[in-house]
Amino acid sequence: MLKTPLIRAAALALLCAALGGAHAQSPQVIKLGWPTSDSATDPLAMSARAFKEALERQSGGTMQVQLYPNRQLGDDKQLVEGTRFGTVDAAVVTNAVTAQTEPAFGVLDLPFLFENEAHVHKVLDGAVGDELAKRMAAKGVVVLGYFEGGFRSMINNTRPVSQPADLQGVKVRVMQNPIYIDLVNSLGGAAVPMAWGETITAIQQGTIDGLELPVALIEPLKVSEFAKYLSLTNHTFTAYELLMNKRLLDKMTPQQQEWVRAAAKEAVREQRQAMAGQTPKALASLQKTSMQVNPIAEVASFRSAVAPIYDKARKAGQGDLIDAILAAAPGAK
Repeated sequence: MLKTPLIRAAALALLCAALGGAHAQSPQVIKLGWPTSDSATDPLAMSARAFKEALERQSGGTMQVQLYPNRQLGDDKQLVEGTRFGTVDAAVVTNAVTAQTEPAFGVLDLPFLFENEAHVHKVLDGAVGDELAKRMAAKGVVVLGYFEGGFRSMINNTRPVSQPADLQGVKVRVMQNPIYIDLVNSLGGAAVPMAWGETITAIQQGTIDGLELPVALIEPLKVSEFAKYLSLTNHTFTAYELLMNKRLLDKMTPQQQEWVRAAAKEAVREQRQAMAGQTPKALASLQKTSMQVNPIAEVASFRSAVAPIYDKARKAGQGDLIDAILAAAPGAK
């Protein structure tokens, strides 16, 4: 009579133990969002997927990254805010929006600041990048790495831009960031701050005349289908930050934290290497479309026009960061 209940009790105990063990070994899931497409050539998607693959491999599958492209977790601003307050685990966002939470990041977007990609990498991987990450951590967000989108150029439906005067009166969509607003206005254009989700419709309807983007993003976003002119102004360099909620990272075991940071470093290396070939390919492809592509006549007149933006940044206390970036330039003494 007692055997059946005892057997059942033993079986139940074994089942509970098994379930408990399975629960204890459940993978650590990180939900990672970004605002653009999941295209194989989209720089943000490349970044997110590189991080996912590196982390899941290094952790032996005990950590998993779930991907949410196309603003599924919100636009850039919502992603940064969500990562700060814990409603979003992690995100890949453009630097200009990160600067809305920590203004010091705005120094990276100063126009005509960087000489080339090597200059950018030296800055982001050095003392300046560390200092910016430290300031962001104080606000509850960990900067795990700096990806790249390449230099940004002007796109519009009015005329090619070869000198600052060519932007006179052109309505250009910019990110909701003071430096980008000042950039377009100082060159004679009319800056129109706008979230990305509204931009495509606005240019198709003629509400705006153009926008500015990294060359590598033009095809994934199908911008060449509704914009005539691409002018290679290379006015700013786009960095993308891989952000994670600090409380989430702090709760992880030391081993998990090590995996996360190592995976981020690996993903940065992989994404940058891919981008080194991506931008020239994208430009070559765009030159085969109906889009007209032109270089600028010379950069000196553009730099002169944006000089007040530097004065403003220095008055805001960013002089040391600016000087550190300039000192890292190739050939700087």
